[in-house]
Amino acid sequence: MQIIHTQTTASPLTNIFLNSTLASSPKKPFNFSPFPFKKNPKWNALGSILKPNHELRIKNRIVICSASEQRSFGNDPKRKRKVVEHVCLIKGKEDLSEEQEKDMLDYLYTTQYQMRGILSISLGRISGGNDDKYSHATYMRFQTKEDLSKFYENQFYVGVLRDHVLPYCHEIINANFESEVEDDILPIFRKGEEFNYGVELVLLIAFVKSSLDGPAEDALLALSKLIMEFPSLIVQATLG
Repeated sequence: MQIIHTQTTASPLTNIFLNSTLASSPKKPFNFSPFPFKKNPKWNALGSILKPNHELRIKNRIVICSASEQRSFGNDPKRKRKVVEHVCLIKGKEDLSEEQEKDMLDYLYTTQYQMRGILSISLGRISGGNDDKYSHATYMRFQTKEDLSKFYENQFYVGVLRDHVLPYCHEIINANFESEVEDDILPIFRKGEEFNYGVELVLLIAFVKSSLDGPAEDALLALSKLIMEFPSLIVQATLG
């Protein structure tokens, strides 16, 4: 596995992020446009070992791995296309009101209309408990690493963070990775009936740097095999 870019602020560990969309009951709507904020999709943040750093408001735990350099996960002959996945975990304030929550999520959602390169977006409140007490999550898919870099520098996005996110939260963590999806319009843009509702599952794993060449690849391979065993439950999964 070849690490293309790494940026970290507090930990020598390397973070690996797995995102998968799980099919769920229609009682949990998961619509993209327009986004029904009164019925936010639920998120599960599992296995996160990213510890709070109270000296920082925003932390970038960025590891972008080249999918072409990774071990092949399975023998799927379908043509693939590279994408860059971005996840943002937000630790909201305890006294966050419904109006403030709607304002924050609404502005984050509109960032997709302010720049090119964003293929898909979903966001909502995290369901269930997690040790680090993150309350909300945003997921975005970009065409390239360059598009992701432009996103971080986009003045509209910077203004959204400054005026509509940071006032309502204690901490933000960003994690990104490059992966592959089937080279077809529906899976690339996460469109179609399967994506109209569901639950986003986010798994963050930290490996010590010395294990990246062997054990980390073995772990990703094991995860990919596990994912393939549940085709009726998992709509789409990416990992890197």
